[in-house]
Amino acid sequence: MLSPARLLLAPLALSLGLYGLAPASAQEPASSAVASAIPPSETQIGLIYRPEPAPSSYDAEAVPEDEGVAGARMAVKDNNNTGRFTKQTYVLNEVALDAQASAVDAARDLAGRGIRYLVVALPAAELLAIADALKGQGVTIFNIAAPDDRLRGADCRSNVFHVLPSRAMQTDALAQFFTLMRWRKMFLIVGPQENDRLYADAFKTSAKKFNLKINAEKPWTFGPLAKARGDTPTRSEAMVFTRGLDYDIAVVADEAGDWGDYVPFRTVDPRPVAGTQGLIATTWHPMLETWGAAQAQNRFRRQSGRLMRPLDYQAWAAVRSVGEAATQKKTADPAVLRPYFADPAFSLPAYKGVSLTYRPWDHQLRQPIIVVQPKAMVSVAPEQGFTHQRTPLDTLGIDLPETACKFPD
Repeated sequence: MLSPARLLLAPLALSLGLYGLAPASAQEPASSAVASAIPPSETQIGLIYRPEPAPSSYDAEAVPEDEGVAGARMAVKDNNNTGRFTKQTYVLNEVALDAQASAVDAARDLAGRGIRYLVVALPAAELLAIADALKGQGVTIFNIAAPDDRLRGADCRSNVFHVLPSRAMQTDALAQFFTLMRWRKMFLIVGPQENDRLYADAFKTSAKKFNLKINAEKPWTFGPLAKARGDTPTRSEAMVFTRGLDYDIAVVADEAGDWGDYVPFRTVDPRPVAGTQGLIATTWHPMLETWGAAQAQNRFRRQSGRLMRPLDYQAWAAVRSVGEAATQKKTADPAVLRPYFADPAFSLPAYKGVSLTYRPWDHQLRQPIIVVQPKAMVSVAPEQGFTHQRTPLDTLGIDLPETACKFPD
């Protein structure tokens, strides 16, 4: 048994007797007996995630225990509301992994139960391990938490669809806004973590793509200040760090949120701050209220008792992708829906002003990206004036001519 893992199941799933994970010896493709236990009109969706550890001290911005999960639950309700008219029902099977639990074992167990749609909120390495373990088993995987560009490039997998934007899409959205504002001189500050370097690399590519100039680049060496760990640098140290530089905007690369919030208002010259903190590019924000988003925000708050976060939105979009495809094709057959996700005919209404679609060359969800500061929405990318032969949404991220993704035939 996968003793380190906890299996949390929706009420409908409990009625089917799905109380625990199967032993490793049972982790093979579903037998006809197991598959037949799921009614043809019922679609089961698995959600695999690893909850954030509780903070050691009070943190007003701590990650909620149900982050992502709450979004998936709302999507299942939305699917079932539509399913009443199409005679389809949807069940969410939630697997919360402990620190040492095997994501692959959990995925194999769900697949062995006949579940053919998995929503995965895990880092890139675990996502790839799941995708490779389930290759050829007819399981469609939705990535809602790993922004790594390599997952849409050299390490792409044909059984994986990416709901959250890649780092390239996020930095392209910022670069388009900087171009619109005529802020062309960048000061790039890079944190010590590997993900910080990956974000910085994505921004450098975006800067080149949109003809922005990185006038200065420096590593952050003062420690994780924003979360009150380590020594806080004196104001004079911060002033020395930014003195004598010619730039329009400082771009911080701090995906862990350790120090990026310390930079605004501590530079020698009054300059805006963007990147992973300050002005950010994201899928969702409480300040998004247009295109029906206000109704979605209010509905989510009533159901979960808190504000909707980006991971909630990404989980919602993944689960809704299944429901919307099933409605459009009038079937929940995985053999029909999996190729349909990448079909130009598929579209997902998602409170973004346009219907969203998956790119056929790397399975990335095309979507507008909102550019926000902590208390207000500033803009929406793609910006006006950035055109493309297919759709302006393809000005964000890696386009077909540049993709390194090669799906097997």
